[in-house]
Amino acid sequence: MAPKRESGKLVAENRRARFNYEIEDTIEAGIVLTGSEVKSLRTGKANIAESYASNEGGELYLINAHIAEYAGASRFGHEPTRHRKLLLHKKEMARLLGAVQRQGMALVPLRLYFNARGIAKLLLGLGRGKKVHDKRETEKKRDWQRQKSRLMREKG
Repeated sequence: MAPKRESGKLVAENRRARFNYEIEDTIEAGIVLTGSEVKSLRTGKANIAESYASNEGGELYLINAHIAEYAGASRFGHEPTRHRKLLLHKKEMARLLGAVQRQGMALVPLRLYFNARGIAKLLLGLGRGKKVHDKRETEKKRDWQRQKSRLMREKG
């Protein structure tokens, strides 16, 4: 399922995910946040580089995502790396969890952004970890594309 068109603000992106994982499917999920977390996200202070999604009690949670504390929140702030609940339909959740359990895949966050309506969304990728030789192959393809575009620019 392709993600919906994002016309909002990108907050955080996990650029290593596509290098470390072969992403087969993506899905857009809502995320339960507190007020101070939303304020911190609007200033762009988040990191999802080493985070992942996991099943806890039949629900999906975003684990190890760092959203910096908001300075103006005073004592009502939030814990920066707390577990955050992801909002998905039951059928979507069952399909994702089935793939994780049966096929040994991983749920990797790819992007954290605000959609056109100003609601925080997380783009989750369902992927399988790449081996070292797969990573080398990806790097070779990327270098070849870079060289090819450079040659095309030079030739006109």
